[in-house]
Amino acid sequence: MRAVVVGAGFAGSLVAKVLGDNGFRVLVLEAGAHNDHDEAVRRFRTALVKTPLAPYRTTAAAPSSDCLINTGPFAYCSPYLRMNGGTGTAWTGITPRMHPEDFRTADLGHGRNWPLSYDDLEPYYRAAEWEIGVAADADEQRQHLPVADGYRYPMHALPRTYLDEAIASVVDGQSIDGNELLVVGTPQARNGIPVHGYRPHGQLCAGYASCVPICPENAKYTPHRTQKQWSAAVELRTRCVVNRVHADEFGRITKVSYQRYEDDTSGRHTRHEEEADLVVLAAHAIENAKLLLMSGLANSSDQVGRNLMDHPALLTWALMPQQIGPFRGPGSTTGIEVFRSGPQRCTRAPFRIEIGNWGWGWSAGSPVSDTAEFVAAGLRGKALRQAVADRVGRQFALQFEIEQEADPANRVTLGTDLDALGNPRPSVHYGLSDYVKDGLLAAKRASDRIFELLGAEDHTSYKPDDERYFEHDGEPLRYWGAGHGGGTHVMGDSPRDSVVDRWQRCWDHPNLYAVGCGSMPSLGTSNPSLTMAALALRTAGHLVSRRPEEVVCTMSKAP
Repeated sequence: MRAVVVGAGFAGSLVAKVLGDNGFRVLVLEAGAHNDHDEAVRRFRTALVKTPLAPYRTTAAAPSSDCLINTGPFAYCSPYLRMNGGTGTAWTGITPRMHPEDFRTADLGHGRNWPLSYDDLEPYYRAAEWEIGVAADADEQRQHLPVADGYRYPMHALPRTYLDEAIASVVDGQSIDGNELLVVGTPQARNGIPVHGYRPHGQLCAGYASCVPICPENAKYTPHRTQKQWSAAVELRTRCVVNRVHADEFGRITKVSYQRYEDDTSGRHTRHEEEADLVVLAAHAIENAKLLLMSGLANSSDQVGRNLMDHPALLTWALMPQQIGPFRGPGSTTGIEVFRSGPQRCTRAPFRIEIGNWGWGWSAGSPVSDTAEFVAAGLRGKALRQAVADRVGRQFALQFEIEQEADPANRVTLGTDLDALGNPRPSVHYGLSDYVKDGLLAAKRASDRIFELLGAEDHTSYKPDDERYFEHDGEPLRYWGAGHGGGTHVMGDSPRDSVVDRWQRCWDHPNLYAVGCGSMPSLGTSNPSLTMAALALRTAGHLVSRRPEEVVCTMSKAP
């Protein structure tokens, strides 16, 4: 059977592996250029400005999220990468599971329910954790999630930072709005010490603070790790932008059209077609929706592109009374999970709290901004060094990931402007409901209380001239994009109000699957990559089981 997978990121790489291991001939078409890890590390080390895109080769023909057209009322500001490996190359590596409540948000008064439950997905969570390599302690996770009895993660939890211990020693057991605080380790897709029977790929995490955008040790999972395990039945072609999926009169997909380019700086390209028995779209929530709209497919429900979600993130930052050693290790190794669930989410959006190990890097541009401030104040030499060291050494931040409910008004459509290849740029209409704003406000008030408990000096400041600034109930707020786009081809129980079924198969087309975060009817409060991986493995196993031949899915088995 001939399968074409569109996109070589997280979901596409996993699906291609399972299909290739089970007798499918698989062609993976990736819009972006090939990425060489060693070259990317060199580019990042020599870059004067170390942005998330600094290590990677971008192209004019396949621009990343900077090609979006925002039509308001709020700016959609979550980035994604079009390159081999996709955004999974530059992600944070944080892998919490969704909470069971997250699968039935409509029952709680907001958004949509899943056609699956947490229990349905739990075996695939375990499979995904072993496939990509997750470091965590199962007993610790059971403090807030129903992790299966006897289950072990493939690697032991990464050690806590000094900051984690300093915060836990003060806030554990304290209460905010009836919620008892507890600092809990966060699962990580980066190499820790393996348990018996698991062999990690790459080096152990060495504590570099460049996880976003690149780990020089290859300790963090990226889709390239899965690609190295592909069988000979899987072929990857980069620089191939799929711009049309074709269906016959019965709705069955017959082929895909794509544009292949070689030049990084122009839109010069050649046109090609590939016949397929099966097509799997795995190109990111926004790009999947754009391709379906360009092809005029899968939209009998009028839901393609709708229900765009993200985690509008609230950042707060402060100075601890003592030195706490930031800018070491992953961006966050622990969090506070108690606000993810419970009756309060019926009236305001829930959130989880990441305890940030990278000072004010994301929130305020440290340490460059601190240095510039002190230089402007006239400090030089030893006095400058001491001032920067004192401030930066006491910095920490909290990141609140707020649930955003599925809203059909938040949507991706085809813009009138064209990209370098002559394809429509995606246009995004994005807003924040009062439910989300109430969650952001509750998060800010929780931050105020945590800073008070810690005796920390709050430096949080939101500027009215920022495009993501707003006021709610008289309080100034600002949100950041977490890079967690989802919901544009939501799954459901009926073709009347959803795009794909519980296996991520498009209702309108028997051999077309749209996989990834775009299928998720809710995002809850957890980083969605692990859930996306679990769904991808579940769909791949389903595709294998539907073949007439007797084959067995070879995804990694967890104990």
